[in-house]
Amino acid sequence: MDLAALGRLSLLLALALTCYGVGGSGFAVWMRDDRLARSARGALVGAGLSTTLAMAILAAGFITSDFSISTVAENSALGMPPGLTFAAIWGGQAGSLLLWAWLTSLHAGIAVPLIWRRRPAFGPYVALVVGAVLLFFLAVLAFESSPFERLVPAPADGRGLNPLLWDLAMQIHPPLLTAGYVSFVTPFAIAIAALATGQVGSAWLALNRPWMLLAWSLQAAGLILGAWWAYRVLGWGGFWGWDPVENVALIPWLLATAYLHSAMVQERRGMLKTWNIALCLLCYVLAIFGTFIVRSGVLTSVHSFAQSLIGPYFFVWFGVLLTVAVLLILYRAPLLASSRRFESVGSRESGFLLNNLLLASLAATTFWGTIFPLISELLTGRQVAVGAPYYGQVNAPLLVGLLALAGVGPLLAWRRTTGRAFIRRLAPALLAGALVSAAFLLAGVSQALLLVAVGACAFTAAAVAVEFSGPLRRGPKAAWRRFAADRRRWGGYVVHLGVVLVAVGAVGASGFGSERAVTLGLNESASVGDYRITYRGVDSFVRSGVTYVDARFDVSVADQVDELVAGRRVHRGWESQPVSDVGIRTSFPQLSDIYVVLSGWGDGFEQVSLRVLVNPAIGWMWVGGLIFFLGVLIVFWPGAVPRLTAADRGSSGKTLAWQAWHGA
Repeated sequence: MDLAALGRLSLLLALALTCYGVGGSGFAVWMRDDRLARSARGALVGAGLSTTLAMAILAAGFITSDFSISTVAENSALGMPPGLTFAAIWGGQAGSLLLWAWLTSLHAGIAVPLIWRRRPAFGPYVALVVGAVLLFFLAVLAFESSPFERLVPAPADGRGLNPLLWDLAMQIHPPLLTAGYVSFVTPFAIAIAALATGQVGSAWLALNRPWMLLAWSLQAAGLILGAWWAYRVLGWGGFWGWDPVENVALIPWLLATAYLHSAMVQERRGMLKTWNIALCLLCYVLAIFGTFIVRSGVLTSVHSFAQSLIGPYFFVWFGVLLTVAVLLILYRAPLLASSRRFESVGSRESGFLLNNLLLASLAATTFWGTIFPLISELLTGRQVAVGAPYYGQVNAPLLVGLLALAGVGPLLAWRRTTGRAFIRRLAPALLAGALVSAAFLLAGVSQALLLVAVGACAFTAAAVAVEFSGPLRRGPKAAWRRFAADRRRWGGYVVHLGVVLVAVGAVGASGFGSERAVTLGLNESASVGDYRITYRGVDSFVRSGVTYVDARFDVSVADQVDELVAGRRVHRGWESQPVSDVGIRTSFPQLSDIYVVLSGWGDGFEQVSLRVLVNPAIGWMWVGGLIFFLGVLIVFWPGAVPRLTAADRGSSGKTLAWQAWHGA
């Protein structure tokens, strides 16, 4: 039996096991049958193993260059580097869909049993929801977009991976972003279980927190890596283009960020129950909507797949999930009501509420800008694109407000903040923000939003420093004990610091950058900002079916001279899509970049045309990303886990557990 047949068989086996897992979980809930529930859970574990086998078979097809499998022939070729050959698994529609199904099956096989063990009352519902999601993806793979379609006769070589994807980030960014999308399924299932059982207090939040953190951090990693990839590879000098596919990846992350903050209000004050459960559900519902955008081809994007037949299935599935979520929230509305009210505008819970309003506004404006071309086409028959200027005008003030609030929020107390103590802690941060804004104003910066943005960066960084200074004044040992005792709080502050540095890079590059188009003859020079660039010649060669043209330059700044190479490459079979190899040189300690794109050349390479950009401080964006994930690691680092009582667990006894399932 060949690999294609084995792959199809493993997918069908996974589909059959998932059908049993979903049906068994549904009947177990209805009939209150523990044994059937455990059997259904085992079937989902088996489905996970079978989907893993399908993934391994497809990987084997790529590694062995089995071009009788259409997915391999369309995305791989002889002579491709091994790392890219493996990454080509998710380079096409069907392969990336199998990656999604496989990651979902890991949640079915790992997350479901773990949640079942911690809270038996939720187990069958979580199994039912995750299983239903897995069933949808496996059905699409089995009947509409199989990665194991056979080519007869098999070609001698494949088409190869799109040249834009020949990059290290291709091996990391797509699976990370997909893992982020997929991982929202477990919080979604937990929220559904909480609504179905009527257990919508604070207990479900503790169960949900690590899974939401996992999804949120994976999505953040995918977004940061995507920005890094776009900056290095696409050759336009930016890192975020407000492209539809970028937007639909950002929206669930914004809502998850809002949830992680507002959940603390429910934990401490028992408020925002409806809001929290709605945010949790929307994260996955909008992840599915994003998948519809990516896979339907209804919107033009550098990231999307070509128009295909599977888009409508995802739109219908999005509608089903949204309908179920809304109906369950309406059904449990009486239980979600809270009698408590905000006691003071100057309280931490009020700060979290404002944080959520800003994040939700960002998500809403981004969603509107993304779908507006579809609405305009529906109404007028013509798509009207929404570009970066819209997002700059609407979203930039919201982002600056969020940045400043990240500095204010930790200084606020729960319930009510006393004026004198608050002002004493706020004053150093306010002074830092005011001084930095004043310095930029004196330096000639006149744009109000830009001045507020740099001030907000300084303000929030100083506020984080103020928070850390308290424990540090008591000595290293005392500080370490304080940090270790509340890693969630201090890890969150490190995350805030990472966000500030990302903002510094973004503000520096977008607000203070410069660009110039230049044409240079051999050994001629031009100045761009503080940099001087000199053309030294071209190396042109062919390697493994790829034609390279590499232009060499000397770049000098502040008496330091470095070499820089910027080029173009053309891949065999992709002659209509030449790719820029951008030349980037980073200066320290400012972490500013000179960014050189080779636009063209004359006969004999005696002359070259360039786009040269200077992006001040952009390197701080990547440093900020690393610090952000250091903060996430601190939050995730294992510590003492409170033991759950039988009441918290929903009881391990059959009678109490099944009563809890039905909200009795």
